[in-house]
Amino acid sequence: MRRPKTGSLLLDRPPLLTVIPAPPDHSSTAVIEEIPGLIKLHRNGHVERLPAMPEVPSTYSPEPGVVSGDVTINPSAGLWARIYVPRYPARHQLPVLLYFHGGGFCVGSPAWRCYHNFLARLAGTAACVVVSARYRLAPEHRLPAAYEDGVAALAWLRQQVGRAGADPGGWGWRTRCDFGRVFVAGDSAGAAIAYSATAPDITPPARVRGLILIQPFFSGEARTSSERNMAQSAKSALTLAAADCYWRLSLPTGTNRDSIWCNPICDEGLKKMESWKKMPPVLLCVAEMDILRDRNLEFCRALNRAGKRVELQMYGGVGHAFQVLQNYSLSQIRTTELISDVKDFMSSSSR
Repeated sequence: MRRPKTGSLLLDRPPLLTVIPAPPDHSSTAVIEEIPGLIKLHRNGHVERLPAMPEVPSTYSPEPGVVSGDVTINPSAGLWARIYVPRYPARHQLPVLLYFHGGGFCVGSPAWRCYHNFLARLAGTAACVVVSARYRLAPEHRLPAAYEDGVAALAWLRQQVGRAGADPGGWGWRTRCDFGRVFVAGDSAGAAIAYSATAPDITPPARVRGLILIQPFFSGEARTSSERNMAQSAKSALTLAAADCYWRLSLPTGTNRDSIWCNPICDEGLKKMESWKKMPPVLLCVAEMDILRDRNLEFCRALNRAGKRVELQMYGGVGHAFQVLQNYSLSQIRTTELISDVKDFMSSSSR
């Protein structure tokens, strides 16, 4: 009997199978909405906010004559504010400006360096206490969450009137406030919050003396001429594509852009405007090169038709958010003009 050669196999074996793993399923993490450099929404609901703007602590001091600190408004909702107080004149109480930052309802923070710098400068130059309030962001918290937070911030500010003892934050800002001269302001989405949150029934001692709306972020189903035709450069803070994305991320599901959450001159919005018998005076600040220019002007005309007191200021040669991003050659000049206009408006409306 012949022996098998060394290395031969006596037993039959099945052929070896190579297992090729299935490609990973990325469908759940696919990006379904994106504003480049700012925010991504994944199919699984994960929201990714990119570090587009550095954040700074309240101790960061771009204005030597202004001190700032953070206070809590509602810890369960994550609401807080950064407060700016001029160091001088220490013997006088100052008007109070409640401010809401922009960011399409989806991004932004009172801690963003661009807002910190702008509001510290505004507090020092206009001689007012600025309360820069944080609100919940979409798409995790779709509208009207931000509007509700605006109401909550204003209610919290009113609660500070006449309170004894140490103020929230413990650094004496409350003693510098003249709560008889409260103004509500914001830019972009923050301006929309300021307008929506200022309830018609605010009464003394914290009656709102004026609204300061800087390039308010409104929309509607029909495009305006500036939305259709205003060419935007790469440095623009708000393109039409970005605006559309912000609204898809922030409006309640199934809501179109002629809802009151988006369009203040829709049928429901006009009824609210006309019924607001004690609407405070409005300072409306519009940027000439902003895609929102014509929509802001439509809003201004609606206020005039409703018999409201509105002061319009147009800033030439600059676009959206010029006063915080400093992204145009004329930004510094126009920002100085804007701050001067805000100061004059607060002074005239305090009488």
